[in-house]
Amino acid sequence: MRRQLQTLVQRKFKVLLLLLLLLALLLHVTMDFAFPATRRLCSCDAKAPEALGTPSGSPLLPSPEKLSLRILQDFSGSNGSLEKSSQLQGAGPWKKNGDVEIQDRHGDISPAWVKGSKLAALFEHPLYNIPLPEVKDKDKLFVVNPMEKFSPQSSGSDEWVSSSKAETVLPTGKTAYDTYPAWLKFHVGINRYELYPRRDPVMPTLLQDLATMKIVGSVQKSGGTQLKLIMTFPNYGQALFKPMKQSRDQETPADFFYFSDFERHNAEIAAFHLDRILDFRRIPPVSGRLVNITKEIRDITTDKKLAKTFFISPGVALEEKGHHAIALCVCHGEHLHLVQSSTCALSPMPAGNVCFYGECSYYCSTEHALCGKPDQLEGSMAALLPDKALAKRRSWRSPWRRSYHKSKKAEWELDPNYCVQVRRTPPYDSGHRLLDLIDMAVLDFLMGNMDRHHYETFEKFGNDTFLLHLDNGRGFGTHSRDEMSILAPLQQCCSIKKSTYLRLRLLATEPYRLSELLREALAADPLAPILAEPHLRALDRRLGKVLAAVGRCLATAARSHQVLVDDTGPWL
Repeated sequence: MRRQLQTLVQRKFKVLLLLLLLLALLLHVTMDFAFPATRRLCSCDAKAPEALGTPSGSPLLPSPEKLSLRILQDFSGSNGSLEKSSQLQGAGPWKKNGDVEIQDRHGDISPAWVKGSKLAALFEHPLYNIPLPEVKDKDKLFVVNPMEKFSPQSSGSDEWVSSSKAETVLPTGKTAYDTYPAWLKFHVGINRYELYPRRDPVMPTLLQDLATMKIVGSVQKSGGTQLKLIMTFPNYGQALFKPMKQSRDQETPADFFYFSDFERHNAEIAAFHLDRILDFRRIPPVSGRLVNITKEIRDITTDKKLAKTFFISPGVALEEKGHHAIALCVCHGEHLHLVQSSTCALSPMPAGNVCFYGECSYYCSTEHALCGKPDQLEGSMAALLPDKALAKRRSWRSPWRRSYHKSKKAEWELDPNYCVQVRRTPPYDSGHRLLDLIDMAVLDFLMGNMDRHHYETFEKFGNDTFLLHLDNGRGFGTHSRDEMSILAPLQQCCSIKKSTYLRLRLLATEPYRLSELLREALAADPLAPILAEPHLRALDRRLGKVLAAVGRCLATAARSHQVLVDDTGPWL
């Protein structure tokens, strides 16, 4: 009897278990049909090292077969340094039938500056609201899946997870796009016509991140003539750090060659804001920042070569050299060098300033070390562009490149009709490339930057796109002299975009004076004041010379449209 009862119970249990399994299967099938948007996009194992972006010793490139949103970490070593680069892979259009549209970055939003300011009024002016062509998928640098959620791993390890299981609409009512950090929103917003929109809601947040976010990685950037660092943040954003090398009121000596000048951190900051005021928007966002050399560079760097260049400054040590006292000292805590005693305060200084000099082609030695007060150092933090493995860029040699020789001159300096030759040479023989180059020359002249030997474009867009205005550290070095040769593209070609000319004229009027607008823009930076007043006054003087150059072209041209090329209608 007992055996029969046990057998009956076992049979009932098996039937019940089978029914439960059938019910679960039926429920799963029903949910698949009812909610197709929540189906998994790929069959990757989320725990696999490749999916998590763990160090592999080589860049992780996008799969050509099936792309989904992934911000993969590029652990590519260069000269013993660990340099991480955020990488992005795109797949699927911004929106499909049935998908939720990702936030439109071109919608009407409040300006970043306070209402009533001159900057706010400037950006409301009709010249700053000329519509761009419709941005299609082919015009976007990245086409991303609107379901892909950015989800940093909570374990605190050097990994992240991009969850393909995330619902299109999150429980809070936000889209997956809202989970992206500011640097990623900046990257996915780049298109054929602009680096970022005029009214970009991401910009204030991105500038704030550059100025305040915790630094978790610091290595020296390979290449270049002067020391620069790559800083990494906890959200896997990265920035290019250019340290302070001289005070704001120091002018470049007249007998300095342009290729031996210092790169200035405040020039990078001012160039970004000037580029925005001119409505070019071709310089990546830059913010000033006070960095702790000890905690945010020395103690966290994985760059062994950089680590070997740190030392503690010895303070003041006088040594008699003929009739002058020479001091090995830290002038205002900026950089270590030999100076005459008359140029550096020789009052007793406590030793113990943290210094380093790195490795580079120029100015990387104990004589040009970067020192803190005692370990606080100013610098510019520029948001990095997407990794070249994901968004290839092409470097172009500027037709008006200087010779970079102490006695030889470039061809354009000897031939006043040089522009005729340029106009016959691709890509300057069609489209708006030459006009974009003239825009860049205007920007450089206003800054006094003589070091524009190359420029870059995103390869995806071919020749029909804007120019990237990178490396502006040699601007704002002089305010008492105006280098007219920088304007050679404008003077020799006698052409300029009509929109650029009209904005320059607007910026020469009292309500929108250029110096006042830039002063207001720079006042919000953490390191303000960024420029000495003579540099701001020089902007207005140089702007007048640009307008005068255009005026001379108009006076000699048979027709005005040959000088002022109309770009306010359809895209050129």
